[in-house]
Amino acid sequence: MRLDLLKTLNAERAARRAVFLVTNEASGEQRLVKAADIAGDPLGDFLDAHRRTGKSGMEETPDGKVFITAYVPPPRLVITGAVHISQALAPMASLLGYDVVIVDPRTAFATPERFPDVKLIPEWPDVALPPLNVDHYTAFVALTHDPKIDDPALMHALARDCFYIGALGSRKTHGRRLERLKAQGVSEAALSRIHAPIGLAIGAVSPPEIAVAILAQITGRLRLPAEQRA
Repeated sequence: MRLDLLKTLNAERAARRAVFLVTNEASGEQRLVKAADIAGDPLGDFLDAHRRTGKSGMEETPDGKVFITAYVPPPRLVITGAVHISQALAPMASLLGYDVVIVDPRTAFATPERFPDVKLIPEWPDVALPPLNVDHYTAFVALTHDPKIDDPALMHALARDCFYIGALGSRKTHGRRLERLKAQGVSEAALSRIHAPIGLAIGAVSPPEIAVAILAQITGRLRLPAEQRA
């Protein structure tokens, strides 16, 4: 790989931005495509598919075979609320390869005994979230049912390019949440990004079932083309 390509590749990976190395099988010629440039690239459809799966592979294109090496950041899951649903959701998400972080200032709930092998930040969102550098490869879920915790956390997530934002609560609860956030100056377009009631509608009742519904919705948002997402 040329030195200039390697420098760009390393810079994009350090910034947690997806980047793709396209190698022409016949000529050996290589080029890099940044995630921000996929839409305008001749191989845009192929690159978008590799961005969503995070996998590398060979593709047959009009210009011959190319190998697309995908460098996609591992996804993260940031949860506000050390609650029963989180106890099921955190280990499930870890099994799927997510780097899980739980934020909850209520130290009686956010304990290592309740959440072994999970990064816990027992701070309020305004303190805990900025150092996490929430980005496009972050899924964000608010589960406390406490507006003092969930509302500022959601505002933080909405101000960033999270690929998924969800919040626990009934339609009535979410309606009141929307009114509070509107009063804080959050736009209608931003509010429409919140998945609420959270998770796929599978009739989930128990905390583990709700966790499954949430992870299924997150996975669909991460992996499916936009037109197929729930």
